Amino acid sequence: MNLKKQITKLPNYGGQAVIEGVMMRGKKFAAIAMRTPDGDITVHTEKLSKIYQSRIMSIPFLRGLIGLYDALILGMKALTISANTQTGEDDKIEGPALFFTFILSLGIAILVFFLIPAGIGQAVEHYLNWKAWTGNLLEGLVRLIFLIAYMWGIGQMEDIKRVFSYHGAEHKVINAFEDSAELVPETVTNYSREHARCGTAFLLIVVFFSVFLFTALGPMTLLWRLISRILLLPLLAGIAYEYLRWTAENQHQPLVKMLIQPNLALQRLTTNEPSLDILEVSIAAFNAMRELEEA
Repeated sequence: MNLKKQITKLPNYGGQAVIEGVMMRGKKFAAIAMRTPDGDITVHTEKLSKIYQSRIMSIPFLRGLIGLYDALILGMKALTISANTQTGEDDKIEGPALFFTFILSLGIAILVFFLIPAGIGQAVEHYLNWKAWTGNLLEGLVRLIFLIAYMWGIGQMEDIKRVFSYHGAEHKVINAFEDSAELVPETVTNYSREHARCGTAFLLIVVFFSVFLFTALGPMTLLWRLISRILLLPLLAGIAYEYLRWTAENQHQPLVKMLIQPNLALQRLTTNEPSLDILEVSIAAFNAMRELEEA
């Protein structure tokens, strides 16, 4: 059996880096492995929403929105659990504080990466008499610059550098699994820290398709321009999800290989080479999730 056929039949596992750990997500379960302050590895497991096994997840575009929403909630929960593990606090997540933090973070992201670029594009159209399509092109370029600058900027922080190492470890473990390799640190370390289904790639795809979608709307007032950027976010996310899914499933095709190169290149800003002890944590998370999935 060739490698392409083998990969397409494997489950599409995913995950994310957390503070001193990695979350691995399957179709029914998620596992978070974390290195505790005393050096041990602790594992927290979570049963996923049944919506992942429902027919809704077979409906194009809609499944992307649901998956994205659940990933945001699960990701926030995983980050909180990992933070509490490091501080020694109770890992029970509840109360308005977490909800407020989530909404605030989401609002800032929409403001910085969508509304401010839209305002810059509108200003250029108005004061320099640019056509709508050139203003939208500039808006997309500003959005891309903001995204790259943000990823590069936070990547200079020492704590985030370590999180990015866990991100690289997550990719290496999944790549090794998809190659049917033995999941031990000494073997996994030889695999790429980039992966076609990475969330970083999703963000770049959103930026790319936003240029085409927003340009198709034509000229409009500033108010409607800002409103449209918010209202069309779900549609944009659904399109990006389907494109990411398609490229991941066909990544061995010559054309697709070329298309995903920018996605893989951007991941070099959000992943670092992990040490063997970091890979050990990522492997622990994957094995815990895998055992529950198989059971």
